[in-house]
This record gives sequence, C-alpha cells and structure tokens, in this order.
Amino acid sequence: MISTRAPRPQWPVAPQPFVSRIMSDATKTWLKDDFDRFFFLFPVDFVLPKKGESLLEAYDTWRARADPKVVCDYGLHIGITWWSKSVRDEMKILCQERGVNSFKCFMAYKGLYQLNDSELYEVFETCKELGAVAMVHAENGDIIAKNVTKLLSEGVTGPEGHELSRTEEVEAEATNRACVIAHQTKAPLYVTRVTSKLAAEQLSQAKRRGQVVYGETLASSLGCTLTNVKPNALVYFTTSPPIRKDPETPRHLVKFLALDDLQTTGSDNCTFNRNQKELGLKDFSKIPNGVNGVEDRMSVVWEKGVQSGLIDPQRFVAITSTNAAKIFNLYPRKGRIAPGSDADLVIWDPKAVRTISASTHHQACDFNIFEGMKCHGVPEFVIVRGRVCVEYELIRVAEGQGLFLETPVYPSFVYDALNGVSRPEDESDEKHTRNGIQSLDLNSKSGHDVDIPDTYALPEKYIPGPALSVISGDSQLSTPHSARGHRPDGLKNMQESTFSISEELDKSEARSCIRVRAPPGGKSSGFW
Repeated sequence: MISTRAPRPQWPVAPQPFVSRIMSDATKTWLKDDFDRFFFLFPVDFVLPKKGESLLEAYDTWRARADPKVVCDYGLHIGITWWSKSVRDEMKILCQERGVNSFKCFMAYKGLYQLNDSELYEVFETCKELGAVAMVHAENGDIIAKNVTKLLSEGVTGPEGHELSRTEEVEAEATNRACVIAHQTKAPLYVTRVTSKLAAEQLSQAKRRGQVVYGETLASSLGCTLTNVKPNALVYFTTSPPIRKDPETPRHLVKFLALDDLQTTGSDNCTFNRNQKELGLKDFSKIPNGVNGVEDRMSVVWEKGVQSGLIDPQRFVAITSTNAAKIFNLYPRKGRIAPGSDADLVIWDPKAVRTISASTHHQACDFNIFEGMKCHGVPEFVIVRGRVCVEYELIRVAEGQGLFLETPVYPSFVYDALNGVSRPEDESDEKHTRNGIQSLDLNSKSGHDVDIPDTYALPEKYIPGPALSVISGDSQLSTPHSARGHRPDGLKNMQESTFSISEELDKSEARSCIRVRAPPGGKSSGFW
C-alpha cells in the first residue's frame, strides 16, 4: 500500500528510543521533536532506576514527568539494574497494576548496571512466571572492563579504543549466553541493540533450534559505516555496542531482518553535543555513549532496506511497526489497520528525496551521524487516533495529548510460541481479548483463503551471500512473501494489493476482497 502519497498501513512502533537518560534531547525528543521531522511513532521507552532505587518510585517519577507533556502515545520498559527480593516483588506489582510487561537487564556497564549470570537467571525466571518479556543488552562486561584497562595501559586512549574493547566476539558471546540462560529458564528473550553479524548469527541459530528469541538492530548500525571517518571524529559515533567498522555489516543486518532472524528496528536515541562527546577525546572510557536515530530511523530503514532492494514494503512495515506491537502486546490496537484498532497512519511518499543534515534536523544536538546521507521516502501526513497531527510542514499537536498505554502480560504472539500452541492466523487476534484488548471481527463475507508459506528453512551453516537487487527464487535470500519465487507469465499473484490511491489511473477490473493469511506487516488475518 505504499505508492506516491499512499498511506503506510500503520504508524511506526519504536521499541526503545532510550530518551530517559540525561542528554541533549532529554524527553523532548519524542514529546515534540519527532513531529518536526514528521516521523510520528509509538515509543516504548526505558525507566532506568539507579542502583538500589525502587522500581516503583522510578516508574512514578517518569510518568509524572512525561504525562503532562507527551504528544504521542507511549509505553514503558523497566530496567533491572540491581537484584533483590524487593525488586522481584516490585516487578510483580508493575506487571499486575502498572501496565508493564517487559524488563531489561544489562550484561555490560560493570559496576553500574551489569547483572551477573545468577541474577540474570532469576530475572528471566521471574519474567516467565509473570508472563513478561525479558530483554537484554548483550555484551560481556567483564571482558570489556579488562580490555579497557589493558588498552589504556598500552597508550591506546583515543576514540578508536572504544570498539577495540568491545569487539564483535564480545557481543556475540554475551548474546549466546543470554540465549542459554533464557532457554534454561524457559523465558522468552528480546535482545536489544544487535550491531554485529556474529551476534545476529547467534540469534539465528537459537531460532533454528526452536527457541523463542527476538532481535532488534538499530538505525545507526544500518545507516553508518566508519570507513572514511577520521580517528578523532569517531568520538561522535560512540555508542554501545559499537557501530562496526566492517562496511558489509549494514547489508548483513538488513539480510537478517529480511530472513526474520532479526524482527525489529530501534533508534536507541541518546544524543549529546560535540563538546559533551569531546570530554572523552583523550580517554575513550569517558566518552558519553549514545547517538541520534529517532528522527531518521524510518528513512534510514527504507533507504537501506526497500530502496536497496533487500526487503519489500510489507517487511518494512513489519520491522518498524507490527512486530514490535505484537511482541509487547500492543497489537491489534497498534500495528494494524482494522475496526477497533487506533486510526494511526503515515502518508508516505517513496519517491521524495531528502538529505540528512545537522543543519536541518530538529533534534537538540549539533551533530548527526547520518550527515549527508540521501534518503528516498518522506512522510507527508501523520494521523494519530484519527486526528491529523502533521500536514506537510504544519504541525498540529499539543502537550499532553498523548496517552500512556498499558502493555498487558502474556502477549499471545510470544507465549503461544513459547508454549508450543498452534496459532492459526485466523484465530490469533481473538486471543487478544484475554489481555483486555478489543478483538476484531475477521469473518469475511466473500473472498478466498490464500496460504502463504513461511520462509524456507536454510542450511545449518548458512551464511548470507551477496545481496541481489531483486530477490528471486534462486537467491539465498527470501522474505516470507517471496518464498515461491517468480510466478509464470499470465498467472495472477494473489498477494498483490488491489488498493489504489488514484482510481482514474487504475484500469484493472474490480474484484471482491481477498482474505489473506499474511497481509503486509506480518502474519495476521486481514482484508486486502
């Protein structure tokens, strides 16, 4: 449904903009500035308690700060930065009374947020008992601490030391360890900030073993290569896990998204001005971690995925919206167009072109990691719950119009898979009624059932090969919609949409609606 001035099926859902930390944008990033680039989204941000701080108090403080000013609907994850019986008890209250269904642990940031394996086990186990989703930042914090000490003692003090201390192997090891702990506790796992091919491969292997794991990569890892960045300028690109220097990493990550080995894209937006970043020029361990991404995420994903020919528009919708809505139990209110869902739409022009620059962006920082990147695809209108909030360059929002949306426990998309429950797509939405989300009437009065096959299984030692500009049946890479390859001439592709923005340009014969088991945005029932 994406054509010139055609509506995307739903608005984007950002799993972790990470604006709760002290930075140049602060909460303002999605209180107002998201609309300034016309990329409205549903952020699910983090409440990050200090070590020893009550989770409930941190949650209440965050809500009190955000609710009066927020201009978009939002939800919250809670960070588990320390562990005790009181933390376990507060997790239960947050799930049962405060509308939280996800908790994030850190395997890095030793001495600050890092949990040990025993604590991770207990957090994951508690998540499973409560029907929540366990999230993790996967890097081996102990090895990183040793590497930092060693590099500084050897005289490596510049920004290049950041990635040297946090290699791909360090990220991959922690990712595998998190998968093992989740498997032992029978908990669903969501790995944030996947920045390397090696880490993505760990998730791919876990999925092929039948484990319920989900992976998120970032706009920064898809849109940036550091090949031509001068050594001192690396300070502005510093984030954790690092943006990788291998110029092939972005294409590999897009392929993992296409293959459903990674399911979502986030921004992990945490911006600092140049002078703040430069505090660590002579000691990389003191560089404030974080980069921009919330304003440019959608354009970067479209450019690197759809425009490059690696994914189709339907998969774009899934990895920027529908999948996150399903994982965190916001679906079908968010991530779908249907009776009973919120009327959230973005009118997207894929032919429009813009160049990203700090001189024209709307974030409160003076540097943009995507500087000079030309992107196809620009949003023209944003409609939120049926209200036009952006009309070309005119912004129509008011502080406080956004809502905090509870994320109920036991998301059926996650826990049905975990429990081995068969989920026929024509029944999946009805199961949301048990979580307090309105069910949808999916009974078709006319039409046909069309079976859409899953992506074909890949060899155990599969390694993504060179991308093709057009994904064909004989390619190693296929997306769920293209698993059958090209159709013979003269045969109708039943997955082609009959939607048209301009009737006068549509000369095709009208036909009744078709009931499809895997419409754009994911495997859920709908009419197309």
